Amino acid sequence: MGLISRAGIAPLYIRNDVAGPMARTVEDATKILEEVVGYDSEDTLTKQSIGKIPDNYTQFLDSTALKSARIGVLRILSEKNVDPEIKKLFEQAIADMRNKGAIIIDSIDIPGFDSLRRNQSCPLFQHDINEYLSSLGPTVPVKNLNEVIVSGKYAPYIKDNLNYQVKNATNPGSSICGDAYNDTKRIAFRNAIVSAMDKYQVGALIYPTWNNPPAKVGDMAGYKGDNSQIIAPITGQPAFTVPMGFTYDHLPAGIQFLGRMFDEPTLIKYVYAYEQATKHRKAPELFPAVQ
Repeated sequence: MGLISRAGIAPLYIRNDVAGPMARTVEDATKILEEVVGYDSEDTLTKQSIGKIPDNYTQFLDSTALKSARIGVLRILSEKNVDPEIKKLFEQAIADMRNKGAIIIDSIDIPGFDSLRRNQSCPLFQHDINEYLSSLGPTVPVKNLNEVIVSGKYAPYIKDNLNYQVKNATNPGSSICGDAYNDTKRIAFRNAIVSAMDKYQVGALIYPTWNNPPAKVGDMAGYKGDNSQIIAPITGQPAFTVPMGFTYDHLPAGIQFLGRMFDEPTLIKYVYAYEQATKHRKAPELFPAVQ
């Protein structure tokens, strides 16, 4: 399970590309979210969350919440270059929601989606890793990304990626690297998505988290079809990924639910109800159970 929350809510993030809790279940992720939300004096964007956080999120764990829920299918992220196994699982997920009483709007059109999504990301990895390493004090063996590369102490298959991050590094607040609250491109993208959600009166949009099965370690060519970074981290909207089944060789697949700004309560309701209705998660056989 994984939640991507907007910049300013979950401090577990790398600048504008926000990562939230990853956990075994929706309930676990929700409890972690409760611990990490709120204002962080070292993160100015978190001021946006003041007054917008409920007393707790576990109150929204409702297994019946799919009944009469209006959910939109974002086909533009589920029709092109989709592996047949992913497509089959996604269609089954839609059917499962319908069977639990959800009203599925298939599909949602967002005018200008392809053009709005372009040129939204910027490579901040070097800045963020350098900030983190510098916060650890003088005794750390490496103090910045360049020293990491020189050390050679990393998996060989990520060498090209590390060099790319150094070559193309940018800084927060630069002319090409805004945030979800101030960057006009990001705001326009979000407004188009929310406008479509309002038009169709849906509480969430759904699409496959990835359009391809997971790549195996070291297979960079197989690392493709990622939908999870197209909208939620860029626009600042919250998104929740839950399992929707397994593909080839028992490799998992996920479905992502995207909501409006600061509307985690609705997402938690929907994803918890879907999780409880389908029970797709299986504990890894090679590892002991987590207590």
